[in-house]
Amino acid sequence: MKRFLRALAWLLGLGALAGALAYVTLRASLPQVEGRIPLRGLSAPVEVARDGRGVVRIRAQTLEDLFFAQGFVHAQERLWQMEFQRRVGQGRLAEVLGEAALPQDRFLRTWGFYRAAESAYERLYPEEKAAVDAYVAGVNAFLGSKAPLPPEFRLLGFRPEPWTGPDVLVWAKMMSFDLSGNWEEELLRHRLLARGISPGRLLELWPPYPEDLPALLEAEDLRLALSREEAPAALLRMAPPRFLEASNNWAVSGSRTVTGKPLLANDPHLGLQAPSLWFLMALEAPGYRVMGATLPGVPGVVIGRNERIAWALTNVGADVQDLYLLEDVEGQGYRHRGQVVPYRVREERIRVRGGGEVVLRVRETHYGPVITDALEDPPRTPMALRWVSLDEEDHILLAFLGVNRARNWQEFTDALRHYSAPSQNFLYADVEGNIGHIVPGRFPVRRPGHTGTVPVPGDGAWDWQGYREPEAWFRALNPEEGFLLTANHKVTPEGFPYPLTYDWAEPYRAERIRELLLGKEGLSLEDMKAIQLDQKSLLFRDFRPVLELLTPLSERGQAWRERLLAWDGTMGKDSQEALVFALWYTELTRLPAREVGEAFWDRPRYLLRALREGDRNCDQPETGYEESCLDFAALALERALERRGRLGAWGQAHRATFAHPVLTHTPLRRLADRAVPFGGDRYTVNVGPFDPETLRMTHGPSYRQLVDLADPEASRFVHPLGQGGHFLSPRYADLLPLWAEGGYLPMAFRAPRERVLLLEPGR
Repeated sequence: MKRFLRALAWLLGLGALAGALAYVTLRASLPQVEGRIPLRGLSAPVEVARDGRGVVRIRAQTLEDLFFAQGFVHAQERLWQMEFQRRVGQGRLAEVLGEAALPQDRFLRTWGFYRAAESAYERLYPEEKAAVDAYVAGVNAFLGSKAPLPPEFRLLGFRPEPWTGPDVLVWAKMMSFDLSGNWEEELLRHRLLARGISPGRLLELWPPYPEDLPALLEAEDLRLALSREEAPAALLRMAPPRFLEASNNWAVSGSRTVTGKPLLANDPHLGLQAPSLWFLMALEAPGYRVMGATLPGVPGVVIGRNERIAWALTNVGADVQDLYLLEDVEGQGYRHRGQVVPYRVREERIRVRGGGEVVLRVRETHYGPVITDALEDPPRTPMALRWVSLDEEDHILLAFLGVNRARNWQEFTDALRHYSAPSQNFLYADVEGNIGHIVPGRFPVRRPGHTGTVPVPGDGAWDWQGYREPEAWFRALNPEEGFLLTANHKVTPEGFPYPLTYDWAEPYRAERIRELLLGKEGLSLEDMKAIQLDQKSLLFRDFRPVLELLTPLSERGQAWRERLLAWDGTMGKDSQEALVFALWYTELTRLPAREVGEAFWDRPRYLLRALREGDRNCDQPETGYEESCLDFAALALERALERRGRLGAWGQAHRATFAHPVLTHTPLRRLADRAVPFGGDRYTVNVGPFDPETLRMTHGPSYRQLVDLADPEASRFVHPLGQGGHFLSPRYADLLPLWAEGGYLPMAFRAPRERVLLLEPGR
C-alpha cells in the first residue's frame, strides 16, 4: 500500500509538473502590449495604447498604417477567433476538427459563402480594397513576427495560413447569413403546408402583424400547388448556429433631454460566445477618428461614434432570400422559362482530418445553389436559393468606412448608398442636434402576389425584377415626436409602398421602450441606461388576464396563481415569480405541438387568441376528458411547477452561457467557457431568451452603447467577457461581471494609457 501511494504521489507530481510547464507555455503566447515591434509594411510609427480594461486606442499617421495596425492588434488578441471565423466561411472546419464538422462544411460549401467573398474582393473599389489589403498585411505581419500562436493552434496541431482579402469579406457574408433567416421561415411554412395545414389555418397559427394580414390573405404564393412532400426536419438543422435576430436602439432629440442635445442608445442581441464577438477600439489617423465596436477580422468600426456623429444598428429582418422549387429534368437540368437549362456543377473538395478527402458536387442554377443537395436525405423536389449576399458585387465595407468618417446626415446617408445586406435600422444622432433613421439595403422587387413567405416554382414566373433604388428606402429625420426607436418590430409606416418583410419581431420591446421614453421629461444618460437594463415583461402583462380566469388544479397552483397576480412582471434574476412565469409560458407554447410537429411554438398572438377564444389543440387526448383552453392553461401551470422542482430564483436556472466553439467539447471547457445568472426573457428590453428545454441563455446583449451628443467623451460602452481572446489572459473575461450587473466603460478617446506599444517600420 505504501509503495502504491508513493507511486501515485510520483505520478501526481509528474502530472502537476507537466501542467505547470503547459501553463507557462500557454502564458507565453499572451500578446506583447508594451515596448517596440518593428514590422515590414508600415510607413511610419504607430502608437497602440491599452487602458486598464484592455480597450485599444491606435494612432497612425496614414489611413493605410491605421488599418495595418488594426489588423495586427486584432491578430494579437483574437487570432484563433479570426481563424475559426474564416474557416467557417470557407467551409474548412473538418480539416482541423475531423469528421464531426463535415455536415457543416457541406452546408457552407454548398451555399458558397467563400466564393461570394472572392468575387466581391475582385470587384472592390480602390478605397475599400486599400483598406482590406492594409488590414490583411497587418494580420500577416503578426503571423510573420514569430510571436507564439494562441493555444488552440497548439492543441489542434496546425499553423494558420497567410490571410487574404476574401478572408476579410467572408465574415461579412456570414454575419449577413446570421441575420437573414427568411429561408428557414420559408422552409418551415412549406413543411406546415405539406402536413395538410391550410393557408388560412397557417395564418392563425403564425399570425402576421394585423395590418399585414390582408396582403397575405390575397397572396398568390400561399395558394400555389406546392409539393405535398414534407421538407425534412433535417433541412432546418443543417445550418450553423445562428444569431438571434434581435436588438434595440433609440435616439432622443434635444427637446426631450436635460442637455438639449441628442442621446443615442444601442444593444445588439447576438450569440453569446467565447471569446467575445466584439473588440472595443478607438482608431485615429488624419481625417479619421472613430471609436466603438469592431469585429476581429474586419477593418473599421461597425457601431460607434466619431467627433461629430454617432450611429446604432438593429436588424431589420428584411426578406432578401427566396427559395425556388425546381422542376428537375433527370440527367439534363431544370425547366426555366420553357427551356431545359443545364445545371452548372462545381466540385468542392473537403479535406477531413484523419479521413482523407470528400468530393462534393454542387449544382448551381439561375437563382443560385441547390441548397437541398447538402442533405443526406434530400426532398424529391430540389430547392435553389436566391440571396442578395451571393451576388457577385458587394460594397458593404465601403459603406461602413464612409459612415466612420461622416460628419453630418447627408454624408452619413450618402455613405450608406453602397450598403447591401443584412439590412439594418441605422439610427443617427449628431452634435448639431439632429436625429435620423434610415433602412438601407438591396431589397428585391417581386411580382404582385409573391410575398416571399413560402418557396415558389423556379420556372421563371416568380423571378426577382431588380432591386429598389436608394431613393425608395425608408428614412426619417427629426420627427415631431422627438425620438426614434427600433426593436426589430415593424418600422415602416402605414402606406409605405412595399413590404420589407412579413416576419417582424413581436413589438413588446418596442412598446416598453416607448413607455419609458414617454414616461419622463428631461431624459438623461442615466435614464438611457435604466431603459437599456429594464427587464419588465409586457408578455406577462398580456398573459396576466389568463391567470385571472383559470382555475388552478391544486393548492400549490392556487398559491402560485395568487403570487403571480401580485407580481409586477419584472424578470429579475433574483425573482422566483419570474422563474414560474417563464416555465408556465414555456408549457403554454406546447399547445399546438401535435398539429405543427414542433415541441414549442412561441407565437404569443396565436396563444392569446387560443386561450381567449378557444382552439382545436386545447383538448389533450391523454387526459381522458375534453378540455377547454383554460383547462390547458391550468394544467400548464401544474407542469411548470413540477419543472421548477427545487429551483429558486430565475437566475439559478437561467444563465447567460458563453461557450468556446471548440474547447467547450474538451476538458478545457472549465478554463474557456463562462456562465452567469441573468434575468429577462425574449421579450424584455434587457433581453434574456432561453432554450425552452434547458432554460440556458445563449443569445443576448452582445454590446451596449450609450452616447451623449452634448458631451461625447462622457459616452459609455461595454461588451461581455473581455478584450482578450486567450483563455489564460486576465482580459479574457474581466468584463463579464460588469456587463452582467449593468456596468459600462468610458467610451472616450482620452483615457489613461496604461500599456503602450509602438509599432515601427522594419526591414
